[in-house]
Amino acid sequence: MELRQLRYFIAVAELLHFTNAAKRLHIAQPPLSRQIRALERELGIQLFIRNSSKVALTHAGSIFLEEARAVLQRTEQAVRAAREADTGRAGTVRLGIALGMGETVSRVINRHLRHFPDVEIDVVNMPSGFQSEALATRRIDVGFLRPPIDASKLISQPIARERLSVVLRRQNPLAHHKKLSLKQVAAEPLLLIAREISSGVYEKTLDLYRGAGLTPRIIPTETTPLDEAGAILVDAGKGIYIAVGSHPVHPFFASRLAVIPLSDPSAEVEAHVAWRRGEQAKTVLNFVEFTRQVFAAGRKSPPVRRRAAQRG
Repeated sequence: MELRQLRYFIAVAELLHFTNAAKRLHIAQPPLSRQIRALERELGIQLFIRNSSKVALTHAGSIFLEEARAVLQRTEQAVRAAREADTGRAGTVRLGIALGMGETVSRVINRHLRHFPDVEIDVVNMPSGFQSEALATRRIDVGFLRPPIDASKLISQPIARERLSVVLRRQNPLAHHKKLSLKQVAAEPLLLIAREISSGVYEKTLDLYRGAGLTPRIIPTETTPLDEAGAILVDAGKGIYIAVGSHPVHPFFASRLAVIPLSDPSAEVEAHVAWRRGEQAKTVLNFVEFTRQVFAAGRKSPPVRRRAAQRG
């Protein structure tokens, strides 16, 4: 069965006149009649009652008319969707967002939705350590993460530098400081997230301690202060976190925990946007380029606006 046959059938069914239908379709009447007969033979049913005075639809023909219209409508929608996707102005982009990067990424998403309202954005929270595989296996299309990144399969670009902070409970006397050095918190047990969650932050934290000549008393954990479980550990006095992100504390505990920036100038990590090598989907590539432009514009803004962007 061909779409052409469906169009021919619909024209005859709507006009109930082969000659007038042929005129609408800009074809001769005999080929139209042959195509309708061929369609009936293929379906094994009679679609029209024909006699010398009139043409009428059979009951089966009436049912088939409704379905044929739906098929052509869906086909036209599919063609439009494919053409829009080919221009990158429609489709779906699936994002993975590392812990603590939500506020930063939301700036991109909100602006992108205003410029490309027909592009759907799916978002999933995903630790940096899991995103390279998720990109390679196409579970996500674009990752917002912290290195390391699998450069053999992915392309990435830095979009921001994030400061590391100490997360501790407000009852701790150190919570009154505006900045803290690692030497000031050396006696505090260090709640250190598992390496596979974010190996970049894990290694950076240990490098900072080594650089300061300190050996932390580590309490391994698979939670962060953004999680309720991690925030509870800090609130209970079990230890401190060296955390990354603009707001690295679970909202429920924001009034009970303090976030104090580390004073060490090197206490920062890069945030990247990453995508697959050889990516061909224009919707994805357009989103990546849009992201790069947003952060490039932020870096060129006047000082006051640039500081505001860094807070976000």
